[in-house]
Amino acid sequence: MSRAIPFALCALALLAGGCAGGRESQKLEAGTPGARASCPHSEEAGGTPALPKICNVPKGGGGKVTQFSTIDALLAGVYDGAFSCREVAAGGNLGLGTFDRLDGEMVVADGRIFQVRVDGTVHRVPGSLTTPFATVVRFRADRECSTSAPLTLRALEAQLDRVLPNPNAIYAIRLRGEFPVMKTRSVAAQKKPYPALVDAAKAQSVFALGPARGTVVGFRFPPSCRGLNVPGYHLHFLSEDRTSGGHILDMTAAAGLRIEAQEVGRYEVVLPHGDGGFSRASLGRDRSGELQKVER
Repeated sequence: MSRAIPFALCALALLAGGCAGGRESQKLEAGTPGARASCPHSEEAGGTPALPKICNVPKGGGGKVTQFSTIDALLAGVYDGAFSCREVAAGGNLGLGTFDRLDGEMVVADGRIFQVRVDGTVHRVPGSLTTPFATVVRFRADRECSTSAPLTLRALEAQLDRVLPNPNAIYAIRLRGEFPVMKTRSVAAQKKPYPALVDAAKAQSVFALGPARGTVVGFRFPPSCRGLNVPGYHLHFLSEDRTSGGHILDMTAAAGLRIEAQEVGRYEVVLPHGDGGFSRASLGRDRSGELQKVER
C-alpha cells in the first residue's frame, strides 16, 4: 500500500460563514447555543408545509472533512486501494466511498465501515481492507430538524438547501427515518486495465429496497470543489438492520424524517503517493458530464 501525504484544498480550509454564523443563524437561534427555536422556513413561518418545523442550530463551522484521493481520479479509473479502512476510520465516523478495485459501495455510519457488494449483501469490513476514494467527518450535528410531510429526493434536496443556506460551505448530513422508496446501486470489482467509472457503472446492480427504515449519510459540497469531490448532494443508504444499502439513485422519505447536519470548517484531501495509478492518471480535463451520468 502506498503512503499518503496530506493536501488541504479549497483555499486550504473552507471557513464556515453561512447559517451558523450569519443573519440566518440569528433567526434560528434562541439565545444560547443548542437552544431550540422555530425555523423561519417552517410551516409556522408560512413556508412549505413539508419543511422542518423545529431547528436546533448552535454556532457551526466546526470539524474537518478528511478525503482520500479525488473524485476525478475515481472517474478516470484509479481504483487500486491506496488507503486502509483503518486510516479512513481514524478520519471520521460518518461518510462514504468505495473499495479496492471499485468493489462495492462504502457506508460509514456510527463509526463502523460497511461494504455494500454488487450482490446487495452488506458486510462489516476489516481495517486492512483498502479504498481508492473515501470522504469522512467526525460528525457532530450543529442543526437538527424533522419533516412534516413525505418528500421525494428532489424535494428533500430543495428543502435541505433552505436549512443549509451557505452555498459555499461543506455540509455533512445524516437522515434517519422511513423510506417508502429507496433505490440504490452498487458496482462489481473491476479488472485491469480498469475502465473509466462511467463505463464501469453501466454494469451496476440496482436495488429497490423500499419500504425501508434506516440511515442516509453523505455530504453537500460547493461548486468550488468540482474535480475534488461531488458538487451538490452525494448520499449513501444503510438499512436499520444492516442488511441492505448502497449509493442512492432515488428515494422518497416519509413524514417525520430526522435531519441532522454539520457545517464543516476544514477540508483536507490526502493524495495517493508513489508511482501508482494516481500518478499516471489524466486529470486535466473536465469530467463533470461523466460525473452526472454516474451519480444518477
